[in-house]
Amino acid sequence: MSLYTVESLRLAYPARRLFAGHAVQQVLRDLSFTIAAGETVGLVGASGSGKSSLLRCLLALEPRAQGCIRFQGRRLRAGSVRALGWYRRAVQYVPQDPVASLEPRMSVAQIVMEPLRRLTGETAPLARATEALESVGLDHRYLARRPHELSGGQAQRVAIARAIVLRPQVLLADEPVSGLDMTIRAQVAALLRGLCAEQGMGLVMVSHDLSVVATLCRRVMVMEAGALVEDRPLAALLAAPHHPQTRRLLNAAPPMIAAASSQGFSNETAEQSPDRGAGTCPSRAARAGGGPAHPYCASATAALGAEPPVG
Repeated sequence: MSLYTVESLRLAYPARRLFAGHAVQQVLRDLSFTIAAGETVGLVGASGSGKSSLLRCLLALEPRAQGCIRFQGRRLRAGSVRALGWYRRAVQYVPQDPVASLEPRMSVAQIVMEPLRRLTGETAPLARATEALESVGLDHRYLARRPHELSGGQAQRVAIARAIVLRPQVLLADEPVSGLDMTIRAQVAALLRGLCAEQGMGLVMVSHDLSVVATLCRRVMVMEAGALVEDRPLAALLAAPHHPQTRRLLNAAPPMIAAASSQGFSNETAEQSPDRGAGTCPSRAARAGGGPAHPYCASATAALGAEPPVG
């Protein structure tokens, strides 16, 4: 049995235009697909393509949605926490902005254990929160910290720990690494990939960046103007994209990652990037021959090397 079965899913909002009358804006257009248990799927598309709206429908947060969404054969409809408790325990959400999603008055321990308290009613031992934090690379010293004491990468790890503490069957993630710098982005992507592999969780991730999707997902669904225009395994899609929108997204992806991913899904994609100085800043002595990036700049020339150091 498929984990998700979506049939003829449609979503429309009233048009917000002057003199629009009773016009509506079609956000999702007759989508039908299935997602298997443990499958990792990337929803990609340009801004306004409908990918985040589709994720909201999968989260059962869109009462206007028409059509049918089933989870393990059970019909999903937007409703209260009590009515959807069975679904919230099986499916958890990883937000785009982790800092905004963390209650500033709570400690990290309280934040991580909140899903257990609200969805199971149990008073979980602190060891459960510690276990979840250790799974995302944070130790017990973070339990007493507040959100304002965390970096962006640490806040995202706490948000992931909160999502996995219930041991869900699938994570739904909305641009989970887009707000992080490149180094931390690779670490968090590798963390998500490892957690899905170790715990057998599925992942449905929204992104506009195919290079990020290529490090995490085996299947890619491309959206444009609310329609599903391509749905194929990652390797096949990257090797021979069918739709113009897919080609545009590929052209916008970093060439290094797109080329590596075209060989097929690889757990080493994020880690096997070329050496860029190991993330260190060159010393003033090392910069004496050019600009700040001169020691590891492939485009450096003799003329650049002759320029005086900046600063």
